[in-house]
Amino acid sequence: MTKNWPDLIQQNIQPPETVDEAIARLMVVLEDDHKTAIASMQEDDLIGLHFGLGSAIRNAFELHEPDSKLLASCGVEHPDDAAGTIIQVLWRTLQP
Repeated sequence: MTKNWPDLIQQNIQPPETVDEAIARLMVVLEDDHKTAIASMQEDDLIGLHFGLGSAIRNAFELHEPDSKLLASCGVEHPDDAAGTIIQVLWRTLQP
């Protein structure tokens, strides 16, 4: 029963609609060591997260959906740019 629990939860959670909601969600799901690693990065190096964390954000938060409220909240038109915006705000949030 618990084997399918994560899938059930994932299927029934609505994607965040604002950048603030996305950051709040990431703060819950990211492990502390991941938060520490992101916080310790230089801002110019965040592009290195494009294929890993960025891909996870694009997929989990449904940024490819044409009517994505989160995409609109990011103020950009492309899911890659929206994921970049979210990562940048996450990085700023994690700064001491």
